[in-house]
Amino acid sequence: MDIMINFNSYFLMNAEEVIPYVKAKTDFFDNEASLSCDEIGDGNLNYVFRVRDEQAGKSLIVKQAGDTARISDEFKLSTNRIRIESNVLRLEGELAPGLVPDVYLYDDVMNCCVMEDLSDHTILRTALNEGRIFPKLADDLTTFMVNTLLLTSDVVMEHKAKKALVQDYINPELCEISEDLVYSEPFTDHNSRNDLFPSNKDWIEENIYGDDQLRFEAAKLKFAFMTNAQALVHGDLHSGSVFVKEDSTKVIDPEFAFYGPMGYDIGNVIANLMFAWSRAYVTNADEKYSEWLEQTITDSVDLFSEKFLVSWKENVTDIMAKEQGFDRWYLDTVLQDTASVTGMEMIRRIAGLAKVKDLTSIATEEQRVTAERICLTAAKQFVLNAAEYKTGKQFLEVLKNSASSHNMR
Repeated sequence: MDIMINFNSYFLMNAEEVIPYVKAKTDFFDNEASLSCDEIGDGNLNYVFRVRDEQAGKSLIVKQAGDTARISDEFKLSTNRIRIESNVLRLEGELAPGLVPDVYLYDDVMNCCVMEDLSDHTILRTALNEGRIFPKLADDLTTFMVNTLLLTSDVVMEHKAKKALVQDYINPELCEISEDLVYSEPFTDHNSRNDLFPSNKDWIEENIYGDDQLRFEAAKLKFAFMTNAQALVHGDLHSGSVFVKEDSTKVIDPEFAFYGPMGYDIGNVIANLMFAWSRAYVTNADEKYSEWLEQTITDSVDLFSEKFLVSWKENVTDIMAKEQGFDRWYLDTVLQDTASVTGMEMIRRIAGLAKVKDLTSIATEEQRVTAERICLTAAKQFVLNAAEYKTGKQFLEVLKNSASSHNMR
Protein backbone atom coordinates (compact mmCIF):
# COMPACT_ATOMS: atom_id res chain seq x y z
CA MET A 1 0.00 0.00 0.00
CA ASP A 2 2.91 2.37 0.68
CA ILE A 3 4.06 1.95 -2.90
CA MET A 4 0.64 3.00 -4.10
CA ILE A 5 0.58 6.05 -1.84
CA ASN A 6 4.05 7.11 -2.96
CA PHE A 7 3.35 6.43 -6.62
CA ASN A 8 6.86 5.07 -7.07
CA SER A 9 5.73 2.01 -8.99
CA TYR A 10 3.21 1.79 -11.82
CA PHE A 11 -0.37 0.70 -11.24
CA LEU A 12 -3.65 1.57 -12.93
CA MET A 13 -5.39 4.18 -10.77
CA ASN A 14 -9.04 4.58 -9.93
CA ALA A 15 -10.72 7.93 -9.24
CA GLU A 16 -10.06 7.84 -5.49
CA GLU A 17 -6.35 7.24 -6.01
CA VAL A 18 -5.99 10.07 -8.54
CA ILE A 19 -6.71 12.72 -5.87
CA PRO A 20 -3.65 11.95 -3.69
CA TYR A 21 -1.65 11.50 -6.90
CA VAL A 22 -2.42 15.04 -8.04
CA LYS A 23 -1.64 16.44 -4.61
CA ALA A 24 1.66 14.58 -4.50
CA LYS A 25 2.82 15.36 -8.03
CA THR A 26 1.59 18.90 -8.72
CA ASP A 27 1.09 22.21 -6.94
CA PHE A 28 -1.92 23.09 -9.08
CA PHE A 29 -4.31 23.00 -6.11
CA ASP A 30 -3.92 24.43 -2.61
CA ASN A 31 -2.70 21.86 -0.08
CA GLU A 32 -5.92 22.04 1.91
CA ALA A 33 -8.25 21.99 -1.10
CA SER A 34 -11.15 19.57 -1.04
CA LEU A 35 -10.94 17.74 -4.35
CA SER A 36 -13.34 15.52 -6.26
CA CYS A 37 -12.49 13.20 -9.15
CA ASP A 38 -14.47 11.48 -11.88
CA GLU A 39 -13.38 9.08 -14.61
CA ILE A 40 -14.63 10.64 -17.84
CA GLY A 41 -12.82 8.71 -20.57
CA ASP A 42 -14.95 7.48 -23.45
CA GLY A 43 -12.16 6.66 -25.89
CA ASN A 44 -10.85 3.27 -26.95
CA LEU A 45 -7.45 3.25 -25.25
CA ASN A 46 -6.87 5.26 -22.07
CA TYR A 47 -8.28 6.29 -18.68
CA VAL A 48 -9.13 9.96 -18.25
CA PHE A 49 -9.90 11.65 -14.93
CA ARG A 50 -11.13 15.15 -14.14
CA VAL A 51 -10.02 16.51 -10.74
CA ARG A 52 -11.88 19.53 -9.39
CA ASP A 53 -11.63 22.04 -6.59
CA GLU A 54 -15.23 23.26 -6.67
CA GLN A 55 -14.65 26.05 -4.16
CA ALA A 56 -11.77 27.60 -6.09
CA GLY A 57 -13.27 26.85 -9.49
CA LYS A 58 -10.13 25.04 -10.64
CA SER A 59 -9.77 21.72 -12.42
CA LEU A 60 -7.33 19.62 -14.42
CA ILE A 61 -7.19 16.38 -16.39
CA VAL A 62 -5.13 13.28 -15.59
CA LYS A 63 -4.75 10.84 -18.47
CA GLN A 64 -3.23 7.45 -17.72
CA ALA A 65 -2.17 4.74 -20.17
CA GLY A 66 -2.83 1.09 -19.45
CA ASP A 67 -1.00 -1.79 -21.12
CA THR A 68 -4.10 -2.94 -23.02
CA ALA A 69 -6.69 -0.96 -24.93
CA ARG A 70 -10.07 -0.30 -23.35
CA ILE A 71 -11.76 -1.28 -26.61
CA SER A 72 -10.32 -4.80 -26.50
CA ASP A 73 -7.74 -6.76 -24.47
CA GLU A 74 -6.51 -8.10 -27.82
CA PHE A 75 -4.59 -4.85 -28.29
CA LYS A 76 -1.45 -5.09 -26.14
CA LEU A 77 0.13 -1.64 -25.99
CA SER A 78 3.27 -0.01 -24.73
CA THR A 79 2.55 2.75 -22.23
CA ASN A 80 5.18 4.76 -24.12
CA ARG A 81 2.26 6.30 -25.99
CA ILE A 82 1.61 8.68 -23.09
CA ARG A 83 5.20 9.98 -23.41
CA ILE A 84 4.60 10.54 -27.10
CA GLU A 85 1.32 12.31 -26.41
CA SER A 86 2.80 14.59 -23.74
CA ASN A 87 5.82 15.55 -25.82
CA VAL A 88 3.82 16.03 -29.01
CA LEU A 89 1.30 18.27 -27.23
CA ARG A 90 4.17 20.44 -26.01
CA LEU A 91 5.69 20.61 -29.49
CA GLU A 92 2.33 21.34 -31.10
CA GLY A 93 1.80 24.07 -28.51
CA GLU A 94 4.99 25.74 -29.74
CA LEU A 95 4.16 25.31 -33.44
CA ALA A 96 0.43 26.15 -33.21
CA PRO A 97 -0.03 28.30 -30.08
CA GLY A 98 -3.46 28.22 -28.48
CA LEU A 99 -4.69 25.22 -30.47
CA VAL A 100 -3.80 22.45 -27.99
CA PRO A 101 -4.25 22.08 -24.21
CA ASP A 102 -1.38 23.03 -21.89
CA VAL A 103 0.59 20.13 -20.39
CA TYR A 104 1.43 20.51 -16.69
CA LEU A 105 3.24 17.21 -16.04
CA TYR A 106 4.44 14.04 -17.73
CA ASP A 107 5.11 11.17 -15.30
CA ASP A 108 7.08 8.28 -16.81
CA VAL A 109 6.57 6.06 -13.75
CA MET A 110 2.78 6.22 -13.52
CA ASN A 111 2.49 6.78 -17.29
CA CYS A 112 0.35 9.86 -16.79
CA CYS A 113 -0.08 13.19 -18.50
CA VAL A 114 -1.57 15.98 -16.39
CA MET A 115 -3.03 18.74 -18.54
CA GLU A 116 -5.42 21.64 -18.92
CA ASP A 117 -9.10 20.86 -18.41
CA LEU A 118 -11.21 21.80 -21.42
CA SER A 119 -14.59 21.16 -19.81
CA ASP A 120 -15.82 24.54 -21.04
CA HIS A 121 -15.41 23.11 -24.56
CA THR A 122 -17.41 20.32 -26.25
CA ILE A 123 -16.09 17.35 -28.22
CA LEU A 124 -16.54 18.31 -31.87
CA ARG A 125 -18.31 15.07 -32.83
CA THR A 126 -20.91 15.58 -30.10
CA ALA A 127 -21.41 19.21 -31.13
CA LEU A 128 -21.80 18.29 -34.80
CA ASN A 129 -24.35 15.61 -33.97
CA GLU A 130 -26.27 18.34 -32.15
CA GLY A 131 -26.19 20.55 -35.26
CA ARG A 132 -24.03 23.28 -33.73
CA ILE A 133 -22.03 25.77 -35.82
CA PHE A 134 -18.44 26.90 -35.13
CA PRO A 135 -17.38 29.74 -37.44
CA LYS A 136 -13.64 29.44 -36.64
CA LEU A 137 -13.35 25.68 -37.10
CA ALA A 138 -11.90 25.45 -40.61
CA ASP A 139 -9.56 28.39 -40.02
CA ASP A 140 -8.24 26.94 -36.75
CA LEU A 141 -7.85 23.36 -37.98
CA THR A 142 -6.06 24.39 -41.17
CA THR A 143 -3.67 26.61 -39.20
CA PHE A 144 -3.00 23.70 -36.84
CA MET A 145 -2.32 21.29 -39.69
CA VAL A 146 -0.11 23.60 -41.75
CA ASN A 147 1.96 24.58 -38.70
CA THR A 148 2.41 21.08 -37.28
CA LEU A 149 2.90 19.28 -40.59
CA LEU A 150 4.96 21.55 -42.83
CA LEU A 151 7.16 22.82 -40.00
CA THR A 152 8.13 19.27 -38.97
CA SER A 153 9.08 18.19 -42.50
CA ASP A 154 12.40 18.04 -44.37
CA VAL A 155 11.30 21.09 -46.34
CA VAL A 156 11.76 23.23 -43.23
CA MET A 157 13.75 21.28 -40.62
CA GLU A 158 17.48 20.63 -40.68
CA HIS A 159 17.55 17.08 -41.99
CA LYS A 160 19.47 15.42 -39.16
CA ALA A 161 17.22 17.09 -36.58
CA LYS A 162 14.16 15.83 -38.46
CA LYS A 163 15.56 12.29 -38.59
CA ALA A 164 16.13 12.43 -34.84
CA LEU A 165 12.44 13.24 -34.39
CA VAL A 166 11.51 10.35 -36.68
CA GLN A 167 13.43 8.09 -34.33
CA ASP A 168 11.95 9.66 -31.20
CA TYR A 169 8.40 9.23 -32.43
CA ILE A 170 8.59 5.66 -33.67
CA ASN A 171 5.20 4.39 -32.48
CA PRO A 172 4.92 0.75 -33.60
CA GLU A 173 2.02 -0.47 -31.45
CA LEU A 174 -0.35 2.35 -32.32
CA CYS A 175 0.75 2.40 -35.95
CA GLU A 176 -0.10 -1.29 -36.08
CA ILE A 177 -3.64 -0.48 -34.93
CA SER A 178 -4.01 1.95 -37.84
CA GLU A 179 -2.40 -0.49 -40.26
CA ASP A 180 -4.95 -3.12 -39.23
CA LEU A 181 -8.12 -1.09 -38.62
CA VAL A 182 -7.73 1.44 -41.47
CA TYR A 183 -5.66 -0.30 -44.15
CA SER A 184 -6.30 -4.04 -43.85
CA GLU A 185 -9.39 -5.30 -42.04
CA PRO A 186 -12.04 -3.15 -43.80
CA PHE A 187 -11.01 -4.89 -47.02
CA THR A 188 -10.32 -8.43 -45.79
CA ASP A 189 -11.78 -8.86 -42.26
CA HIS A 190 -8.89 -11.25 -41.62
CA ASN A 191 -9.38 -11.03 -37.84
CA SER A 192 -13.18 -11.34 -38.05
CA ARG A 193 -13.57 -8.14 -35.99
CA ASN A 194 -15.53 -6.06 -38.46
CA ASP A 195 -18.94 -4.94 -37.27
CA LEU A 196 -21.28 -4.36 -40.22
CA PHE A 197 -24.76 -2.84 -39.97
CA PRO A 198 -26.88 -5.90 -40.83
CA SER A 199 -29.01 -4.05 -43.37
CA ASN A 200 -25.86 -3.04 -45.28
CA LYS A 201 -23.88 -6.25 -44.85
CA ASP A 202 -24.53 -7.72 -48.31
CA TRP A 203 -24.00 -4.33 -50.00
CA ILE A 204 -20.65 -3.82 -48.23
CA GLU A 205 -19.47 -7.34 -48.99
CA GLU A 206 -20.22 -6.80 -52.68
CA ASN A 207 -19.05 -3.19 -53.08
CA ILE A 208 -16.10 -3.04 -50.67
CA TYR A 209 -14.80 -6.55 -49.95
CA GLY A 210 -15.66 -7.60 -53.51
CA ASP A 211 -13.99 -4.70 -55.35
CA ASP A 212 -10.57 -5.95 -56.47
CA GLN A 213 -9.44 -2.55 -57.78
CA LEU A 214 -10.33 -0.88 -54.48
CA ARG A 215 -8.45 -3.52 -52.52
CA PHE A 216 -5.41 -3.08 -54.79
CA GLU A 217 -5.39 0.68 -54.14
CA ALA A 218 -5.81 0.06 -50.40
CA ALA A 219 -2.76 -2.21 -50.47
CA LYS A 220 -0.67 0.54 -52.08
CA LEU A 221 -1.92 3.08 -49.56
CA LYS A 222 -1.08 0.82 -46.63
CA PHE A 223 2.57 0.68 -47.61
CA ALA A 224 2.69 4.42 -48.29
CA PHE A 225 1.37 4.95 -44.76
CA MET A 226 4.04 2.64 -43.36
CA THR A 227 7.01 4.08 -45.27
CA ASN A 228 6.43 7.80 -45.97
CA ALA A 229 8.04 9.60 -43.01
CA GLN A 230 7.02 13.01 -44.32
CA ALA A 231 5.97 14.97 -41.21
CA LEU A 232 4.99 14.53 -37.58
CA VAL A 233 1.32 13.67 -38.01
CA HIS A 234 -1.26 13.67 -35.21
CA GLY A 235 -2.31 10.23 -36.40
CA ASP A 236 -5.90 10.27 -35.13
CA LEU A 237 -7.30 13.67 -36.10
CA HIS A 238 -11.01 12.85 -36.20
CA SER A 239 -13.85 14.89 -34.71
CA GLY A 240 -13.49 13.02 -31.40
CA SER A 241 -9.99 14.48 -31.04
CA VAL A 242 -11.06 18.12 -31.22
CA PHE A 243 -12.61 20.25 -28.48
CA VAL A 244 -14.59 23.30 -29.56
CA LYS A 245 -16.48 26.29 -28.32
CA GLU A 246 -17.67 29.38 -30.20
CA ASP A 247 -14.30 31.15 -30.14
CA SER A 248 -11.84 28.32 -29.50
CA THR A 249 -10.58 25.08 -31.08
CA LYS A 250 -8.27 22.66 -29.24
CA VAL A 251 -6.76 19.51 -30.73
CA ILE A 252 -6.25 16.69 -28.21
CA ASP A 253 -5.11 13.05 -28.06
CA PRO A 254 -2.00 12.88 -30.31
CA GLU A 255 -0.96 9.51 -28.88
CA PHE A 256 -1.00 7.99 -32.39
CA ALA A 257 1.56 10.59 -33.52
CA PHE A 258 4.42 9.38 -35.72
CA TYR A 259 6.28 10.47 -38.82
CA GLY A 260 3.92 9.70 -41.69
CA PRO A 261 2.18 11.25 -44.70
CA MET A 262 0.69 14.71 -44.15
CA GLY A 263 -2.49 13.71 -45.95
CA TYR A 264 -3.32 11.28 -43.16
CA ASP A 265 -4.28 14.12 -40.83
CA ILE A 266 -6.00 16.26 -43.45
CA GLY A 267 -7.99 13.33 -44.84
CA ASN A 268 -9.18 12.37 -41.36
CA VAL A 269 -10.52 15.89 -40.83
CA ILE A 270 -12.32 15.92 -44.19
CA ALA A 271 -13.81 12.44 -43.76
CA ASN A 272 -15.24 13.17 -40.34
CA LEU A 273 -16.83 16.39 -41.57
CA MET A 274 -18.36 14.30 -44.33
CA PHE A 275 -19.83 11.89 -41.79
CA ALA A 276 -21.51 14.87 -40.16
CA TRP A 277 -22.80 16.10 -43.53
CA SER A 278 -24.18 12.66 -44.45
CA ARG A 279 -26.00 12.49 -41.14
CA ALA A 280 -27.42 15.97 -41.71
CA TYR A 281 -28.48 15.04 -45.24
CA VAL A 282 -30.45 11.90 -44.37
CA THR A 283 -32.05 13.41 -41.27
CA ASN A 284 -33.08 16.64 -43.04
CA ALA A 285 -31.10 18.79 -40.63
CA ASP A 286 -31.37 22.56 -40.48
CA GLU A 287 -30.39 24.06 -43.82
CA LYS A 288 -28.14 26.70 -42.27
CA TYR A 289 -26.17 23.98 -40.46
CA SER A 290 -25.79 21.88 -43.64
CA GLU A 291 -24.59 24.93 -45.57
CA TRP A 292 -22.02 25.68 -42.87
CA LEU A 293 -20.78 22.07 -43.02
CA GLU A 294 -20.38 22.33 -46.79
CA GLN A 295 -18.44 25.56 -46.44
CA THR A 296 -16.28 24.02 -43.70
CA ILE A 297 -15.45 21.00 -45.86
CA THR A 298 -14.54 23.30 -48.76
CA ASP A 299 -12.53 25.67 -46.57
CA SER A 300 -10.66 22.83 -44.87
CA VAL A 301 -9.12 21.95 -48.25
CA ASP A 302 -8.73 25.43 -49.71
CA LEU A 303 -7.49 27.24 -46.60
CA PHE A 304 -4.98 24.46 -46.01
CA SER A 305 -3.64 24.89 -49.54
CA GLU A 306 -3.46 28.69 -49.27
CA LYS A 307 -1.76 28.69 -45.88
CA PHE A 308 0.58 25.87 -46.91
CA LEU A 309 1.95 27.84 -49.86
CA VAL A 310 2.34 31.02 -47.76
CA SER A 311 4.13 29.11 -44.99
CA TRP A 312 6.35 27.41 -47.58
CA LYS A 313 7.61 30.77 -48.84
CA GLU A 314 8.22 31.98 -45.27
CA ASN A 315 9.82 28.86 -43.79
CA VAL A 316 11.42 26.70 -46.49
CA THR A 317 15.11 26.00 -45.85
CA ASP A 318 16.07 23.15 -48.19
CA ILE A 319 17.86 24.51 -51.24
CA MET A 320 16.14 22.19 -53.73
CA ALA A 321 12.71 22.86 -52.20
CA LYS A 322 13.14 26.45 -53.42
CA GLU A 323 13.10 25.37 -57.07
CA GLN A 324 10.41 27.04 -59.15
CA GLY A 325 7.12 25.13 -58.99
CA PHE A 326 8.27 22.59 -56.42
CA ASP A 327 5.94 24.00 -53.74
CA ARG A 328 2.86 23.47 -55.92
CA TRP A 329 3.99 19.99 -56.98
CA TYR A 330 4.59 19.03 -53.35
CA LEU A 331 1.18 20.36 -52.30
CA ASP A 332 -0.48 18.37 -55.09
CA THR A 333 1.04 15.16 -53.68
CA VAL A 334 -0.28 16.07 -50.24
CA LEU A 335 -3.77 16.70 -51.66
CA GLN A 336 -3.70 13.35 -53.47
CA ASP A 337 -2.83 11.63 -50.19
CA THR A 338 -5.59 13.65 -48.51
CA ALA A 339 -8.19 12.36 -50.95
CA SER A 340 -7.00 8.78 -50.51
CA VAL A 341 -7.13 8.99 -46.73
CA THR A 342 -10.54 10.67 -46.82
CA GLY A 343 -11.80 7.57 -48.58
CA MET A 344 -9.97 5.11 -46.35
CA GLU A 345 -11.27 6.74 -43.17
CA MET A 346 -14.85 6.74 -44.49
CA ILE A 347 -14.61 3.06 -45.40
CA ARG A 348 -13.03 1.87 -42.17
CA ARG A 349 -15.59 3.61 -39.93
CA ILE A 350 -18.40 1.70 -41.68
CA ALA A 351 -16.83 -1.54 -42.90
CA GLY A 352 -14.45 -2.00 -39.96
CA LEU A 353 -14.38 -2.32 -36.18
CA ALA A 354 -14.34 1.29 -34.90
CA LYS A 355 -17.57 3.17 -35.61
CA VAL A 356 -18.63 6.83 -35.40
CA LYS A 357 -21.73 8.03 -33.55
CA ASP A 358 -22.55 10.34 -36.47
CA LEU A 359 -23.82 7.22 -38.24
CA THR A 360 -24.55 4.68 -35.50
CA SER A 361 -26.90 7.05 -33.68
CA ILE A 362 -29.09 7.69 -36.73
CA ALA A 363 -32.51 6.63 -35.53
CA THR A 364 -34.10 4.93 -38.53
CA GLU A 365 -32.78 1.96 -40.44
CA GLU A 366 -33.45 3.48 -43.87
CA GLN A 367 -31.64 6.71 -43.01
CA ARG A 368 -28.59 4.90 -41.64
CA VAL A 369 -28.39 2.58 -44.65
CA THR A 370 -28.51 5.59 -46.95
CA ALA A 371 -25.93 7.59 -44.96
CA GLU A 372 -23.51 4.66 -44.97
CA ARG A 373 -23.89 4.11 -48.70
CA ILE A 374 -23.41 7.81 -49.42
CA CYS A 375 -20.14 7.73 -47.50
CA LEU A 376 -18.91 4.48 -49.00
CA THR A 377 -19.76 5.47 -52.58
CA ALA A 378 -17.91 8.77 -52.13
CA ALA A 379 -15.05 6.98 -50.39
CA LYS A 380 -14.46 4.70 -53.35
CA GLN A 381 -14.16 7.70 -55.67
CA PHE A 382 -11.61 9.32 -53.36
CA VAL A 383 -9.50 6.16 -53.23
CA LEU A 384 -9.76 5.20 -56.89
CA ASN A 385 -9.37 8.71 -58.38
CA ALA A 386 -7.35 10.48 -55.69
CA ALA A 387 -5.19 12.52 -58.08
CA GLU A 388 -8.24 14.32 -59.50
CA TYR A 389 -9.18 16.25 -56.35
CA LYS A 390 -7.31 19.50 -55.71
CA THR A 391 -9.96 21.95 -54.46
CA GLY A 392 -12.55 22.01 -51.75
CA LYS A 393 -15.30 22.28 -54.34
CA GLN A 394 -14.12 19.06 -55.99
CA PHE A 395 -14.07 17.22 -52.66
CA LEU A 396 -17.59 18.42 -51.83
CA GLU A 397 -18.92 17.54 -55.29
CA VAL A 398 -17.90 13.90 -54.82
CA LEU A 399 -19.95 13.75 -51.61
CA LYS A 400 -22.99 15.54 -53.06
CA ASN A 401 -22.95 13.43 -56.23
CA SER A 402 -22.85 10.34 -54.06
CA ALA A 403 -25.86 11.62 -52.11
CA SER A 404 -27.74 12.21 -55.35
CA SER A 405 -27.08 8.64 -56.43
CA HIS A 406 -28.69 7.38 -53.20
CA ASN A 407 -31.44 9.98 -53.14
CA MET A 408 -34.11 9.24 -50.53
CA ARG A 409 -35.80 12.64 -50.78
